[in-house]
Amino acid sequence: MNGDWLIRGRDGRLTVYLPSGDAVLCRAERAPGGPWEDEPRTVGGAQKLHPGAAVGQGADGYAHLAAWRPTAPGESGLVHSTHFRPHLAALDWTPIGHPDKKGDRTGPPAVTVDGAGRGYVFVRNGGGGVSLRNQKVKGGWGGWLDLEGHDVEGEPAPVTGESGLVELYASVPGGILHWRQEGDGKKPVRTERVDASVRAGTLRALATSAEHTTLFYTDGSGDLCAWRPGEKPATVLPSAGPGPVSAVRCVIDGYDCTVLAQRSASGRVAFAAYPTEQESAGAWWTESGPRLPAEALVAVALDEHDEVVAASLTPSTGTVLLTRRKDEPGLALEAWREL
Repeated sequence: MNGDWLIRGRDGRLTVYLPSGDAVLCRAERAPGGPWEDEPRTVGGAQKLHPGAAVGQGADGYAHLAAWRPTAPGESGLVHSTHFRPHLAALDWTPIGHPDKKGDRTGPPAVTVDGAGRGYVFVRNGGGGVSLRNQKVKGGWGGWLDLEGHDVEGEPAPVTGESGLVELYASVPGGILHWRQEGDGKKPVRTERVDASVRAGTLRALATSAEHTTLFYTDGSGDLCAWRPGEKPATVLPSAGPGPVSAVRCVIDGYDCTVLAQRSASGRVAFAAYPTEQESAGAWWTESGPRLPAEALVAVALDEHDEVVAASLTPSTGTVLLTRRKDEPGLALEAWREL
């Protein structure tokens, strides 16, 4: 899953989105902070999908999902679904086409949602750049837009700023590209490129203030770095492990903090926290929970009380483990439990 596969819904209940063969499943709390549904449910109906779905969430709490589906031998197209509330069924998958009109999969999709609740689906195109298709101001979908760029690697990382405008980050050999909307509903435009050594597949973007979004990535030397356009990349701390980091903003002991989580080299989940946008303050990892398989994914979110909640997912077995922050100073966590 690409994006925020652990989310808090509009009604305060947590939901996890799970890959399962040729489908996407969801499983939600029965009530905020309460027990979970016994079994996951299929998202979007009976449409068969390729692996690698993406999830994004808007300020309205609605989840938007995108995935590739097979359309003909050797060809695929993208589909989109919206999930309004955890206890409701998601909308059926809607075809949104192919960035090159036709062909096979060109790269993993990524999703974000603007301040008006419109979904934006990004994907690498056949030319190696990035294409976008988004929902229109008055409903329906606009056409595919070529955002240009070339030699894009891995998953693009979209994010919606506190302004409600959409931004996009993508890694290329030796650097990172950045796009930003200049107005509501407008086509994102390239703003700058920064030279950086980036491990493909490690991008994670987060809105960190009214003015900025921050991109987290692992560089070629194994450090976890943060970059805000207009500034130079900063090293946060050595990465805990090889996979992507998950990040969330929250208040800890009265301070606006950014919490990072990553599967560590030892197999456990490592957490770090530091004052938001103050990378120079320093951070360090603290490991938690049992050792997980190398395939395990990690996500952090906020629960109904705006406290940190974290989950791990082992895709091959569908096993989900969950923990929450304890009601005590610092980032102390409860024991992990299986859903």
